[in-house]
Amino acid sequence: MPKLVFARHGESEWNLANLFTGWADVDLSENGTQQAIDAGKLIKEAGIEFDIAYTSVLKRAIKTTNLALEYSDQLWVPVVKSWRLNERHYGGLTGLNKADAAAKHGDEQVHIWRRSYDVLPPAMDHDDKYTAHGDRRYAGLEDSLIPDAENLKVTLERALPFWEDQIAPALKEGKNVFVGAHGNSIRALVKQIKKLSDDEIMDVEIPNFPPLVFEFDDNLNVTSEYYLAPKQA
Repeated sequence: MPKLVFARHGESEWNLANLFTGWADVDLSENGTQQAIDAGKLIKEAGIEFDIAYTSVLKRAIKTTNLALEYSDQLWVPVVKSWRLNERHYGGLTGLNKADAAAKHGDEQVHIWRRSYDVLPPAMDHDDKYTAHGDRRYAGLEDSLIPDAENLKVTLERALPFWEDQIAPALKEGKNVFVGAHGNSIRALVKQIKKLSDDEIMDVEIPNFPPLVFEFDDNLNVTSEYYLAPKQA
């Protein structure tokens, strides 16, 4: 019975500062580093052994993956990094304080940008200091694939090929898989896994901690879903 463990990256410095982050490559906070370590300890306590791990190309997810593997004594497990697991691109909101954005654009409009399934936030200019265009980590992509803004619908369309080409085949082979990613890229994959409607996924939140576990049958139907928790003494 293959297991898939999702770990949203630990709290980032911009989570702590209440900023829209998206594709900006910010680091973990001190608390976020500890969350990643604790995730690894929970994985070890649960006795889950991985065959392969996947993460994004953003340091907060990469560090979370490395720490979770290290503290579950599995740092040797192969790790595949892909831009397709990046966080949702918040477009022109990137780097803005969420309260300041609400003051500028109105609470209702910001809520729509954050929480609607298919409404795009304002696009990021190509000369913005946070633009991904010209970033060396995306040099192998056609420029048209690099987003300037995303909603959850577009994030799913971007992540789905990676699910179909990499993660799902590994699970079908009976492998246990770790995915260290981001709130919205994980939500997108959870929508696919659980076959949720556009409305249902909007009520799903993925915390920075603890890790979320799915168990599957041979046809990748979910047989169990739970968050890891310390064993009771």
